[in-house]
Amino acid sequence: MPWYRTAHWQIILGLVLGVAFGIAAAIGGQAALVANWVAPFGTIFINGLKLIAVPLVLASLITGVASLSDLRKLSRIGGKTIGIYLATTAVAVVLGLVVVNVMQPGHFIPSGLRDQLMASYADVATDKAATAGATVETRGPLQFLVDMVPDNFFASASSNGNMLQVVVVAILIGIGLVQVPAEKARPLLAFFESLNEVVIRLVDLIMKMAPLGVFALIASTITSVAGSDPTEAFGLLRGLGVYSAAVLIGLLIQTVVVYPVMLKAFTPVGIRDFFVGIGPAQLVAFSTSSSGATLPVTMERCEEKLGVSEEVSSFVLPLGATINMDGTALYQAVAAVFIAQALGMGLTLGAQGVIVLTAILASIGTAAVPGAGVIMLVVILESIGVPAAGVALILGVDRLLDMCRTVTNVTSDATVAVIVAASEGQLSPVTLSEAPDRIRITRPVEEEIP
Repeated sequence: MPWYRTAHWQIILGLVLGVAFGIAAAIGGQAALVANWVAPFGTIFINGLKLIAVPLVLASLITGVASLSDLRKLSRIGGKTIGIYLATTAVAVVLGLVVVNVMQPGHFIPSGLRDQLMASYADVATDKAATAGATVETRGPLQFLVDMVPDNFFASASSNGNMLQVVVVAILIGIGLVQVPAEKARPLLAFFESLNEVVIRLVDLIMKMAPLGVFALIASTITSVAGSDPTEAFGLLRGLGVYSAAVLIGLLIQTVVVYPVMLKAFTPVGIRDFFVGIGPAQLVAFSTSSSGATLPVTMERCEEKLGVSEEVSSFVLPLGATINMDGTALYQAVAAVFIAQALGMGLTLGAQGVIVLTAILASIGTAAVPGAGVIMLVVILESIGVPAAGVALILGVDRLLDMCRTVTNVTSDATVAVIVAASEGQLSPVTLSEAPDRIRITRPVEEEIP
């Protein structure tokens, strides 16, 4: 197959053209043109991915849990998955703190620019602080557990922001199917298996629009940041350049050092094979800034190109998209210390320890949608006594960094899926050069529901 017909090269081409078009439109003062005639295609693409997110999580998790023919196996795989997710998040937070303390980006913000930024984004910061304030007032130490269990499943399923609740319901239904007699479980299980296959086919259809969707998303992002005066955006980026560099360096180390070391230590998958295989999902994550919206693509690539069994991917990846936010946690650690530095507030080692704990817990409750990390950042700022209004300092570049940290989130999910599959003997030894168009690894016959 010619290189230009492969999915990841088409998406890369869409991304490059989107950058060029967005810059040209900003310089030419055509932001309104992009907003009216280009951005809608990006919105359609994201909506298509979001449309299938809930049915995909519900169907894949129910069939995945039900395929674990006994609860001991579910406990074993679930324990591995959650344990590795928490470990990678802790590493990400600590790495972020090391980078931000070494680079000291807050000391590079001139007082005049600091006041200008806080004035420019005062209204947005106030809204974020109010939302986070309401969250803090109602959250006790175990509130994240309360939030996991919905009182109305249909209300939870109506919003992708409640995906963690959908995950809990799906796991409970799957456990119920394991415990009831096989003849009674078979009809309901067959329904969800059929739904899962239909959703996977819908992913294939929606991904045909990916190059156009990425083009539109990137072009509209650039024009929305730059507006009709790109020099203002460039000046803002220069002022926050060191902060952005600190976040990006941390994300880069986490993505290209930490995860490859884990893959090398615990799996037979080659580093190049892994990144080529997961590449299209990373590109979609970059353009959508949503690990939840990227989930269908992540599952497809892990199963088809990395050899992860359907049993493992249908459990590990939906769970990861809702509770595993390594990139977001790293960004929150860097941003919290940066804001404190910019405001002239020193943070003790104890306060930074609070950041580690709060960021790990916040990553579990952060919705897998664009911008949700900012609200949880305000919660972290409140926990260490830093004025929440300081979040205004970073809002100008948050959208661009959000795109990058989502790539790390998705890469982490795929890494853990490969590790868990390898530990369970459910990782295909097929390499990318040998991989067929679609790999389907089924569970052993003796583990199927008779």
